[in-house]
Amino acid sequence: MSTRVAAVTGGASGIGEAAAKRFAADGYNVAVIDVDGEGGQRVVGELRKLGVEATYYECNVADREEVEKVANAVETDLGPVEALVTSAGLTPNSEAILEMDMPAHERMWKVNYFGTIHTCQSFGRRMVPRKKGAIVTLGSIHSRLPMPLPAYNPGKAAIERITQLLAVELGRHEIRVNSVGPTHVMTPPLEAAIAAGERDMGKIMALHPLPNLPSTEDVAEAIAFLCSDQARTISGVLLPIDSGSLAGTSYLTYAGGVPWEK
Repeated sequence: MSTRVAAVTGGASGIGEAAAKRFAADGYNVAVIDVDGEGGQRVVGELRKLGVEATYYECNVADREEVEKVANAVETDLGPVEALVTSAGLTPNSEAILEMDMPAHERMWKVNYFGTIHTCQSFGRRMVPRKKGAIVTLGSIHSRLPMPLPAYNPGKAAIERITQLLAVELGRHEIRVNSVGPTHVMTPPLEAAIAAGERDMGKIMALHPLPNLPSTEDVAEAIAFLCSDQARTISGVLLPIDSGSLAGTSYLTYAGGVPWEK
């Protein structure tokens, strides 16, 4: 029976679910942390079929006290957490700053940014005495350029910077902290946004040199790598998983056109 433990916030769906299953494939026991009880229990049932121990914990990561209680419960139930993924988050719609919904803006910061901090604090403090651990935060490639997402865009940029700060603070305790920066990933929220006409698939793909978007499993593979011994000297980075969009955004929109279209 494995004694390695991974904790994943937002583990009831999307990237978090894929990360939880990827850890289970490596033999980790997994704590699935989410506000979605039905989804969390479903994922836990699927993880147990893989032969690992898994438990669902209901938690609103925006609430610091809830996160602390869950961190204590996870380590009591499953054992010391070796790998942490902060995947819980909200997805945005475009809006103008002068007209934005301020309560929704504040809620996104509480979940995406403060939720990341609360989780890293509670689990990171427990990793320090053991001098062992790997943390992966969920950033976004969309933090690298300005976008009409006045809560999500700056919030993800802030997560990248807090990841770097944590990498330095925790490095002396042999704890690594990195971030993954996906582009658009075909999660249920994105699929729903496309179906509702809130996202244009043609516009999305126009900025990606590769012809396919990453799947949740692609992101989970990157997370698993960053938590593995193969990445033992990697800390403080944001790893793009973006089908080339960071390079493609400026190249493919160059006013002089692209060479192969001339």
